[in-house]
Amino acid sequence: MAEDVSAQLIDVQTQLAFQEDMLNALNDRVVAQDLELRNLRRTIELLHEQMKQKNTTGEDTALLDTERPPHY
Repeated sequence: MAEDVSAQLIDVQTQLAFQEDMLNALNDRVVAQDLELRNLRRTIELLHEQMKQKNTTGEDTALLDTERPPHY
């Protein structure tokens, strides 16, 4: 009986160790994705600001005022 309880305890401890390992791996991945999302958002903000500046200074407005391409 004591051997059964001991074996079950070892199984539970083994499962817990694997779950902790998986949780740490998932946490690392989430942190990496959060950093990537922050970088992408910042890039989008910078591109948006550049577009606003070009539109207010009149640069590249010819591209916006062109007619539709013939394939439309």
